[in-house]
Amino acid sequence: MSLVINSTTPEGIVLAADSRQSYRNMKGMARVGSDNASKIFQINRRVGVGAAGLAFLPDGAVVKNVGHFIKEYKRNPEVENLEVEETAQGLYNLFNQKYNWKAQLSELESNITQDLNSKGLRILNIQKMDNQIKFTYQNQQGVVEDINAALDPIELLVAGYNADGSHQVFSCRIPGNIQKLRDSYQLDKQYGSSWIGQGDLVTRIVLGFDGRIANLDFMKGVFQIQGDSEVQRQLQGLEYAIQWGNMSLQDAVDFSTLMIQTTSAMQRFSDGINSDPGDIPGVGGPIDVAVLTPDQGFVWVKRKLLRYEDREVNLDE
Repeated sequence: MSLVINSTTPEGIVLAADSRQSYRNMKGMARVGSDNASKIFQINRRVGVGAAGLAFLPDGAVVKNVGHFIKEYKRNPEVENLEVEETAQGLYNLFNQKYNWKAQLSELESNITQDLNSKGLRILNIQKMDNQIKFTYQNQQGVVEDINAALDPIELLVAGYNADGSHQVFSCRIPGNIQKLRDSYQLDKQYGSSWIGQGDLVTRIVLGFDGRIANLDFMKGVFQIQGDSEVQRQLQGLEYAIQWGNMSLQDAVDFSTLMIQTTSAMQRFSDGINSDPGDIPGVGGPIDVAVLTPDQGFVWVKRKLLRYEDREVNLDE
């Protein structure tokens, strides 16, 4: 799944990511395939992108890494002059087309329907939500139960500076939508941190709670009584008061790498959570870090290289 973190400060923008790459084998089991994958990419002088989620897509008869398609997109001469939002929209359109997720979602629905019917179970309702399908059915004892099935999404963090010096950060989720996370022209969105991939530990640390708290029975009752907006308002009181507007670029690098290191370490010692065990340790390997500033644009701070014994090679130089 990976973990990609963006931290935006007055001095600049940080993009950091781990290097672990996982895949699903023929039995549908998630496995670690590599600790040397690249997930941070420079799009043009002013814009970078981090990728998490689904790592491979078919391209004709061959399966290729998501990074291959990002690099292919970058080769378009028009990309060099794109603004941040234009880049986010272009990458979203590219992967929305390449993924062909609607056909896969229909196939998933058909397979689960056939499986439930073959077991003599009565399907009461089928609900589609973005990349998810919820089946409500009645088991052989007459008890109503649910099955939630989902496609692995492709997630992107697109960050950088526009030609006028303003900065923006967008998240793209396929299937899903584009969301503006940071904008220098909006006071409530100028600075802060965002993450994609396996961000449950970062969420616990920074926001003060795990997003899966909403799945607990007692919380469902709280939501019904208090309402979603009131519960969210009160939960915001648990968030750490981090002064992003006063943070230096080096501090942002330290924060971003610390969150990835801590996630990797916790995954080493745990196996998901008690209510949802068996999570794959999808964060690991070297951490790549890039920064973007108004004057220097995209600059690598730390980047893994090809190596053999004591020799290192950068293929981009």
